[in-house]
Amino acid sequence: MRKVLLMLLGLLPMTAHCEVVTENLCFELSETSPVKFELRTYTDVSAQWSGGFVKYATSDVPIPLVSTRSESEELNPQGPFQNTDTWAEVSDGKVSGEYEMVSQGGIIVSMIYTKKSNGKKYSFSNNTSINSSLAFGCEWK
Repeated sequence: MRKVLLMLLGLLPMTAHCEVVTENLCFELSETSPVKFELRTYTDVSAQWSGGFVKYATSDVPIPLVSTRSESEELNPQGPFQNTDTWAEVSDGKVSGEYEMVSQGGIIVSMIYTKKSNGKKYSFSNNTSINSSLAFGCEWK
């Protein structure tokens, strides 16, 4: 009986363990501007995959993002690494813009959106005072 059980266990595929890390951030053009969006990213380190979406406060439709670049550099041996992550915004099957976020440790240094049609750049600030959750996203006031 033991041999049969060991044989069955040997034939069953082992399940792979993967951990998907989700990040939910809230950005606004300025405190007085109505242009606000939620950035939600998903990263699976073991599969080396990252993607996500942005959802503007004035819309219920999320816009898919595809990770195009991720770089990390050491600016100071005693400080945190600086990370630069870039995502392509895909709308109607075409790249319509690009988001580039620079962070150090847990601090967002910059978030710049570049509109592909005219090359115009918009600089957004991370608003950490907005309540945010995976279930409800950014709860804009």
